[in-house]
Amino acid sequence: MGPQRVVVLLVAGLAVLAGAIWLASTRHLERATLTGDLVLPGLEQGVNTVTELDLKKADGTHTTLKKDSSTWTVTERGWPADTPKVRKLLLDLGALTVVEEKTRLPANYAQLGVEDVSTPHATGTLVDAVSPAKSWVLIVGKSSSGKSGYVRVANAPQSLLAAPLLTVNAAPEGWLEHTLIDVGAERVREIEEHPANGPAYTAMRLKQGEPNFSVGPIPKGRSLTGPAVAEPIAASLAVLTLDDVRKADPGAAAGVSHATFRTYDGLELALSGRQDGDHFLIAASAQGSTPQGEAEAQKLNARLHGFEFEIPQYRYDVIFKPLVELLTATPEPGKKAPAANPSPLSR
Repeated sequence: MGPQRVVVLLVAGLAVLAGAIWLASTRHLERATLTGDLVLPGLEQGVNTVTELDLKKADGTHTTLKKDSSTWTVTERGWPADTPKVRKLLLDLGALTVVEEKTRLPANYAQLGVEDVSTPHATGTLVDAVSPAKSWVLIVGKSSSGKSGYVRVANAPQSLLAAPLLTVNAAPEGWLEHTLIDVGAERVREIEEHPANGPAYTAMRLKQGEPNFSVGPIPKGRSLTGPAVAEPIAASLAVLTLDDVRKADPGAAAGVSHATFRTYDGLELALSGRQDGDHFLIAASAQGSTPQGEAEAQKLNARLHGFEFEIPQYRYDVIFKPLVELLTATPEPGKKAPAANPSPLSR
């Protein structure tokens, strides 16, 4: 081998070695640079410019949250969103930082839950934060701990372990403003009950502050189980929350229960309730007999009109409680019934 050929081989070897050293240093630099960097650059400063959040899963579950002025709405329900919850997600997205690089291989995405949501059986959730100028799209995968989880910027090969841990629910009911009605028991003067099954009855207390309601009419030979049996009904509208909401169905009238609550300050709330499979639904309207009551009724009607609300069954059962559940058992033949609790409504 001639000297010239030796020199050429030596130069080539040095070039390969230099390339390997450069590549290794570049990879090290890239990793060091990524760690602690923002996953979605620009969103931290652009949180207040986001006007829409789209959440989507592979099984078709999806939610669209839209901002109008300062109010967020769950588009699929036409109902206000839980604004603090939406705000927290946006702030967490803007603050999301890289903890560690993970796989770039699509075959391994499923282990972290960051495969494309168009992939059958994908488990992650696509989050698209949209502003007038830009959008940020992220796939949120499985959690790694209570403080971090796996994510991947959509259309980017690199998956990441990032913090803080994002909690994303793509179901619309998970983003609803859940407060429905809040009328404390101390305000309630009178309740008229017309259950779908069983007789109608009224519970009343003439003076605010009285401990118990008078209930009637009470069937002959029966009595109330105790003096405070109507108090839970009066308290049933205190901090009443919804599980879900839907547009009212005007044709669904079978098996409807009715309850009317009247307050000392002039508010009247009329509620109707029905069961749809495993769902317990109510609709409500309000009116006022005093200026204060009328003002409150207008606000309630603006919020409640045209909707049915799914509420927990235990709250539904109290609102539309049948009279029989307030009474002692029917006495056995030949036995004297206990004396009925005095009630002006039963006379």
